[in-house]
Amino acid sequence: MTAAVSVEHRGPVAIVWMRRPERRNAIVPEMGRAFIESLREVDADPDVRAVVIAGAGHAFCAGADLSVLAEGYDALTAFSDDHALRDLAVAPMVMSTPVATAVQGAAAGAGFVLAIAGDTTFVAPDARFIPVFPRFGLVAEYGVAWLLPRRIGAARAADVLLTGREIDSATAVQWGLANDIADDPVARAVEWGHDVARCAPFSVVTAKRQLIDGAHESFAQSHARSLDLMRESFARPDLAEALMARVDGRDADFAPCPAPLVGERQSN
Repeated sequence: MTAAVSVEHRGPVAIVWMRRPERRNAIVPEMGRAFIESLREVDADPDVRAVVIAGAGHAFCAGADLSVLAEGYDALTAFSDDHALRDLAVAPMVMSTPVATAVQGAAAGAGFVLAIAGDTTFVAPDARFIPVFPRFGLVAEYGVAWLLPRRIGAARAADVLLTGREIDSATAVQWGLANDIADDPVARAVEWGHDVARCAPFSVVTAKRQLIDGAHESFAQSHARSLDLMRESFARPDLAEALMARVDGRDADFAPCPAPLVGERQSN
């Protein structure tokens, strides 16, 4: 694994760090591959119950490194067509493990998409979401034209993606792009991860899948699927364990839930 990416474990929470602070954690291909591989590993680890994505230094992620952008068409096409990198900015969405992003400083370009692709986002007071695409002659990359309207509404998403308008931390919370402002967003995200870890893994993994699938389903489809999943949950040991733990006055000891690797659900 490249030194530009590392994994830190804090109990059941894994922090995947982007570590190119001298370049504001801008992504080059080797770093991107290591980042995806790290997410695959923590998503497959039954001891990891939540994941935090963070950037070292004063920025979250400046997107693709300018050195890559300056190499021209062939290099950029190779970057975007590389199957190991195609989920780069949206990998948190297709993971089974819940993901929080902890954003400080700039989250620009692909880093902007990555910052809002988690299940929840915590921001430092200086956080800035910067969709630079139209100002560089680029399109709305990595599916952000699908993702952003579902976060902040169609009109606001159009304004942001058509103008490249920056979003500060207070506006991000006001619009629902982030959950909370914290002086230490990594610590706040880890705290959230520990809250997730207290819940039944099967319930958490399934609810995340329902949220993603629900974006494509009618209410009737989502309702019908929920009834099937309810019957499945009734047959699992988690409910009995939760009830017994409540009687005993202890924390429930839930069984792990095997998680598919990054991108597996997306390819099905």
